[in-house]
Amino acid sequence: MFIRKTGIISLAMAVAAAGLTGCGASRESDTAAVTGGAKTSGKLSVVCTIFPEYDWVKQIMGDHADEADVTYLLSSGTDLHNYQPTASDIMSISSCDIFIHVGGESDKWVEDALDEAVNKDMQVIDLLELLGDSAKEEEIKEGMEAEEEEEEDGEDEVEYDEHVWLSLKNAQTVCSAISEALSKADPDNTEDYSSSLADYTKKLADMDESFRAVTENAENKTLIFGDRFPFRYLFDDYGLDYYAAFVGCSAESEASFSTISFLSDKLNELECDTIFTIENSDKSIAEAVIRNSDRKDCTVAELNSIQSVSMNDVNSGVTYLSLMQQNCDVLAEYLG
Repeated sequence: MFIRKTGIISLAMAVAAAGLTGCGASRESDTAAVTGGAKTSGKLSVVCTIFPEYDWVKQIMGDHADEADVTYLLSSGTDLHNYQPTASDIMSISSCDIFIHVGGESDKWVEDALDEAVNKDMQVIDLLELLGDSAKEEEIKEGMEAEEEEEEDGEDEVEYDEHVWLSLKNAQTVCSAISEALSKADPDNTEDYSSSLADYTKKLADMDESFRAVTENAENKTLIFGDRFPFRYLFDDYGLDYYAAFVGCSAESEASFSTISFLSDKLNELECDTIFTIENSDKSIAEAVIRNSDRKDCTVAELNSIQSVSMNDVNSGVTYLSLMQQNCDVLAEYLG
């Protein structure tokens, strides 16, 4: 099972010496508040990079989460694609019992971080590795803005779409692996983890049915995104299609006139009343698409990619399922 025996102390020292602070000075304090740095309590320790992993662990652990150290590395709401680990993050990983990360281009730092792990019995769950053939290659669609490096070097290296958590089927697979890892690390509570997994899997399956009910009879199954498009796993599950300004992992923020014009033409052709963005968008590209189209009354709606969730959001009650329900409700309004 995609479990590696690895570790980190020397890398932490190197990171500290280099003054690596990730995405701003607040990153260090944000993470420390959630994790407390390296494991010293003797408690079961689980480190997660992104919010869906963190929430799934908490759901499966149930009350046992209060007895463990469960760390959410991107707790300040940093986007996965902009994240760099701090020295505190590295120390948290170095001695944990279970480390869960996405894999892919955004997690290139992980391999070095795990090369000299303190805990040689650490279990590592790499989502892309776990999903195997279910992982999808990054897709460049007609009209989409090309990445600069793709234009320059034309490399044939396969890049995978990292947003695997947006498939409820993938979520069930990952949760099963999390339950298995927890049971191995904490066998005394295996029965509780298995019971929580069964309950949560039912909730994921029910949510899957909600999306299916919303999408299966829709007349127009093509959506326009004036933004990045990280929803390929979600859309493929329910037979939806799309046009977008950028791929999901793009670092670009400005679209060319040709891209704006292409999306405007598609808005006209499909007679769309709505154009979509992702969370935290300034909506400038979507608004430009509308201005250059004949659909001046078109509204802008938001789907949440669940990759920029802060601890403030968590503390206010946000969960993976609550955000997926929001997405389902938005699609129901558009597709209904």
